[in-house]
Amino acid sequence: MNDFLSIDPKDESSVNTYNYLVSSVSPRPIALASTINKKGEINLSPFSFFNVVSSNPPMLLFSPVNRGADGSKKDTLLNIEEIKEVVINIVNHDIVQQVSLSSADYASDVNEFVKAGFTMIESELIKPLRVKESPVQYECIVKEIITIADNGGAGNLILCEVVKMHFAKNILNEKNRIDPYKIDLVARAGGNLYTRANEGYFELDKPFGKLGIGFDNLPKDILESKILRANDLGKLASISTLPCGEEIEEFLKDKDELLANTNKHLLAQEYLNQNEIHNAWMILL
Repeated sequence: MNDFLSIDPKDESSVNTYNYLVSSVSPRPIALASTINKKGEINLSPFSFFNVVSSNPPMLLFSPVNRGADGSKKDTLLNIEEIKEVVINIVNHDIVQQVSLSSADYASDVNEFVKAGFTMIESELIKPLRVKESPVQYECIVKEIITIADNGGAGNLILCEVVKMHFAKNILNEKNRIDPYKIDLVARAGGNLYTRANEGYFELDKPFGKLGIGFDNLPKDILESKILRANDLGKLASISTLPCGEEIEEFLKDKDELLANTNKHLLAQEYLNQNEIHNAWMILL
């Protein structure tokens, strides 16, 4: 009896091969890569084909794959080909929803820092900006770009040397070492799955085929909420279209007493915890 499904990747579609790979080589750390081109256009995008490959000198490796539909290069790679510098921002649970939002395929002149609600801070040695909310930021010089192939789904290996490291003090212990519980890292698995180092698997809907409205289109009272967390705002910003008037009126029928006695941000947060983003918006609007 044969206990294995054996597949020759040459006989399989690239989509199926990808699914097998990312579901088995898992979980994978996430590099939130910040780059800039000669026009001054800023790009921020996450990559889970990522790891550390040397400590002396300190070297990181990540791989933006070509778009599956047409084999075109992603903005991160195009920027790095022009300016061979990148900031690798490490992703923890506090910012994972915002990171997911930044993965949407916005146009090259759209700043994902703004769309995802991240704060831009200057690097000390290179041009690309750092993500203030990230607990660890590595300023890197790109040493080599290795193009595997030109077709869709092919990777481009970016080998970069760390020239400056930044660590949030609130993730460090008394010896200035990273506390794994305080940093609360997340990693990618197959499909919509992520893992949280402290808890295990959880799921996020990926923004494939849609562009979220972004943090820049959130109302001021929501952005300045004392109740809604960054991941809550990330969910709200991921929606493509807001609910309309009649739909809202229908949803709010028989909820007058509930709304009168409950803070609407708290109530919206309950819906967001269940990933009912549309309903949360109807409460807020």
